[in-house]
Amino acid sequence: MEYVELARAESERGELVLRERRPADGPSVIELRSNGAFVMDTLEVSTERALATAALALVEDPKAVVVGGLGLGFTMHEVLADSRVETCAVVEIEEALVGWMRDGTIPHGPALLADERVRLVVADVAVALAEARPASYDLILLDVDNGPGYLVHERNAELYREPLLRAARETLRPGGALAIWSASPAPELADVLTGVFGQVQAQPLEVLLQGREEHYWIYVGRAQENALR
Repeated sequence: MEYVELARAESERGELVLRERRPADGPSVIELRSNGAFVMDTLEVSTERALATAALALVEDPKAVVVGGLGLGFTMHEVLADSRVETCAVVEIEEALVGWMRDGTIPHGPALLADERVRLVVADVAVALAEARPASYDLILLDVDNGPGYLVHERNAELYREPLLRAARETLRPGGALAIWSASPAPELADVLTGVFGQVQAQPLEVLLQGREEHYWIYVGRAQENALR
């Protein structure tokens, strides 16, 4: 197996590396790593697509969608495949990753971003949600880290706490939903979501990865249809 580094960047959160795996007997794979830890690649994208599909099924008319976390763009790709979506705001804190997507360092990036429904925002998703207009989105997908139990960056713990979740609720239109991906059961997150939304749905997500079954979770908070703001 040959590894070729495509790009590297440093930020206050550490090191971000984009590299290509070149096996002797198969297609090349783009891989994203953060502070030495594997984040995702272009070989196994079932989880990202399943998150989008499951979340989109939660809302009758998801015209305006927010995706927290760009990654390699596959959650965004699946959201854009839904004809009901009119706008898709993707919030990513790593400016370098956004640049790699725009300039073709991530080869499929320019084609994805050519979709006129995409609005790519370089920002902390917590700040973006706090500054968003009330009742402006139908669906928010948060896939910024692995969930509260397996954080890549400790500062992302704030994403699963009441202030951020309350800010997210305020940006949802009545009937809208917040969907948070987690690599494992997160009862503490469920408790906080219940306090913010009044109820929570813990939805198991079964994904087939390289022939093996993996079990993840989506935690859902819904804005009440008759919510008063």
